[in-house]
Amino acid sequence: MEHIKCDLLVIGAGSGGLSVAAGASQMGASVVLLEGHEMGGDCLNFGCVPSKALIASGKAAHGQVTSEQYGVANQVPQVDYAAAKAHVKDVIAQIAPVDSQERFEGFGVRVIREFGKFVSPRVVEAGDHRITARRVIVATGSSPLVPPIPGLDSVPYLTNETLFDLTETPEHLLIIGGGPIGMEMAQAHQRLGIKTTVIEGAKALGRDDPEMAAIVLNNLRAEGLEIAEKAMAKQISGEAGKITVETTDGRSFTGSHLLVAVGRKANMERLDLEAAGIETTRTGIKVDASLKTTNRRVYAIGDVAGGAQFTHVAGYQAGVIIRSALFGLPAKARTDHIPYATYTDPELAQIGPTEAEAREIYGDKLTVARFEIDHNDRLIAERKARGLIKAMVVKGRPVGVSIAGPQAGELINLWALVIANKLKMSAVAGMVAPYPTVGEINKRVAGAYFSPQLFDNPKVKRVVGFVQRWLP
Repeated sequence: MEHIKCDLLVIGAGSGGLSVAAGASQMGASVVLLEGHEMGGDCLNFGCVPSKALIASGKAAHGQVTSEQYGVANQVPQVDYAAAKAHVKDVIAQIAPVDSQERFEGFGVRVIREFGKFVSPRVVEAGDHRITARRVIVATGSSPLVPPIPGLDSVPYLTNETLFDLTETPEHLLIIGGGPIGMEMAQAHQRLGIKTTVIEGAKALGRDDPEMAAIVLNNLRAEGLEIAEKAMAKQISGEAGKITVETTDGRSFTGSHLLVAVGRKANMERLDLEAAGIETTRTGIKVDASLKTTNRRVYAIGDVAGGAQFTHVAGYQAGVIIRSALFGLPAKARTDHIPYATYTDPELAQIGPTEAEAREIYGDKLTVARFEIDHNDRLIAERKARGLIKAMVVKGRPVGVSIAGPQAGELINLWALVIANKLKMSAVAGMVAPYPTVGEINKRVAGAYFSPQLFDNPKVKRVVGFVQRWLP
């Protein structure tokens, strides 16, 4: 067995682990990186990248059947599902070199393609290697959660880890789970001409602002997507090509293929965390604000740390860990400035609390500014003007923003900047946006916040009247 000593040992080559490994190595630390599966982790191989590529295929097909509104005759798209999946694989292949073993070895990282497990608080074994590190970063990510539904283990089913390998066209795709993954994949498949049914035990997109979620769900239903809510799966039966999901309220759904998309679980099973004195919670590894575990030499980052499961969160946390582990400086992870987006059409985006959450936190101190996206001239020109933006404001400072509409995931970027830097609404109102752009939506909601103070204020009108009487 080879014995290795290093400054940093990173377990997991997903977004967070790669960010730490690259940054630390280039700053002079000796780094060992362990990965027993795919370089790039879930995001590159089974999540963000392939899902957005398939969404793009669905968007292209949908454009052909809705082009008449632009003076171009509608066409029935000739969809080749296998070719769409080949497009997905090609997109992954184009991005993969950025996350490749060769690239990180070029940074000076020792890459070992094995899973790791703790054998003591500072020592990890991986294959024929025994590694002693000054600091360890656990970045093992998460995997699809497979619920214990009776009969599920007797039928073939898909998860996000197997969906993108499917090349035969489903006749009717059933999706258990109406969260972001389920709804994104449902719309993509519906637009590719595949009958799709979403089976959700509670409310679809239930973690989002209900007003915003309704905008998205109404559009999905208008496209023909069947969304069954309050439909808790009770029993699954059948065989390949004919799978039936029965729900607790007596409904029954039969399709050719089944996708399970009910959530994710932290990857902790292989790590033997007890040997390192690391405590866990129901959702992942227990960490403090600096992302340290109960073993002070070990950090946890990304999905396995039990917080928000987003690639950009892991990337942000990598910077926190580098500051602490490399420079010994105090560093704490924030969550108030972290946005997220769901890439349906229209998109959903959120940063900070929703309106209901903000009212509970701030009470009468809260002001909610609204702007109907229907009034954005650029989107009117593109026949896409539907949606809403809401800004939750306390003492002139935005604390949360909800967006449902085209390019919501792009629009939320400005608010991430504003909230991260504790700027006021006046900073957004003072911005000059080119006309006509979708980005004007952000400025218009800032205008909606100030309008009552300017146009409905008797004091302002008295001052204007006084000045006008005395101006020469």
